[in-house]
Amino acid sequence: MSATGNLPQTMRAMVTMGHGGLEQMVMHDDWPCPRPAPGEVLIRVGACGLNNTDVNTRSGWYSKAVTEETTGDAFDQVDEADPTWGGRPLSFPRIQGADVCGEIVAVGADVDPARIGERVITDNWLRDPADPANKDKTGYFGSECDGGFAEYTVIAATNAVAVRSDLSDAELATFSCSYSTAEGMLTRAGVGADDTVLIPGASGGVGSALVQLARLRGARVIAMASLSKHDDLRRLGPDLILPRNLAGGKAALADEKITVLADVVGGDQWMSLIDLLERGGRYTCSGAIAGPIVSFDLRTFYLRDLTFTGSTVIDPAVMRNLVGYIEAGQIRPVLAATYPLAELRAAQAAFIAKAHTGNIVVVP
Repeated sequence: MSATGNLPQTMRAMVTMGHGGLEQMVMHDDWPCPRPAPGEVLIRVGACGLNNTDVNTRSGWYSKAVTEETTGDAFDQVDEADPTWGGRPLSFPRIQGADVCGEIVAVGADVDPARIGERVITDNWLRDPADPANKDKTGYFGSECDGGFAEYTVIAATNAVAVRSDLSDAELATFSCSYSTAEGMLTRAGVGADDTVLIPGASGGVGSALVQLARLRGARVIAMASLSKHDDLRRLGPDLILPRNLAGGKAALADEKITVLADVVGGDQWMSLIDLLERGGRYTCSGAIAGPIVSFDLRTFYLRDLTFTGSTVIDPAVMRNLVGYIEAGQIRPVLAATYPLAELRAAQAAFIAKAHTGNIVVVP
């Protein structure tokens, strides 16, 4: 193992001890500091962003036994066989946190020591090197392995992506999950300059990324969000902003031809939003924070020639494209707040409350 200086034996880490409420996240001041295995790098964490996967995994929301909206609270009934995004059990204790920005301080065997000192962000999809396109052979950083809610973390060298930017660590830590999720959705739906994209939940981390990335593709962008967040959203340049409640904005869509619905919300408005799609329109989904169980009229689906795509495991090229956008200054971070790692519970409570626009980040 090559390293710069003496690496500590222990570190500060926020460790999730099991499924349940915020109390399951416990701060440790003497957690063993990891060492990079062959093919891995050790990153000194500069900042780590929050995302819905952290909340949903901790609470067990992904379990089919749960039908409620995302709350972050412990659920009364969670099937231990399918409490994670991949429908598999999770071993605890686990350091969660996927969206790391930091510096490589050590490398394992078979990794070029010249990478020490590199500033990186994480590509969170852990793939089989021999079969990288196989979605059944993927894991997620901070879920199937320990992540970034700590002073140090290890990841495969191929998943530590060098980034050259004047943005702060906290700003760069907003990109990995939210923006790759958004770019994956738009890629899956084939969004282009001829499209009009409707984005419910546009003020969240993924939603604000969708606004920017759809605009980058030349599409017309219609954002939906609470009135209190409209001023924040205007800075991202959507063509039209509507209230979160469809009833308050439906008239404004009378002259629009919605070709793509990019959704991470679901919930009670879902069928009303599907009804807005033009014939041949596309629906792409990567979340259901307002509720996963919806009413669905199959006649709307087949009579309108609609295409539905789920989007979770992104294509390998998505992260490379995203870093290119960052380095070219074509997208901007939407950093809502920064908390110390020791205050992760408060940070996650704020994240769950959804009173913010963009992303929340913790720093060690």
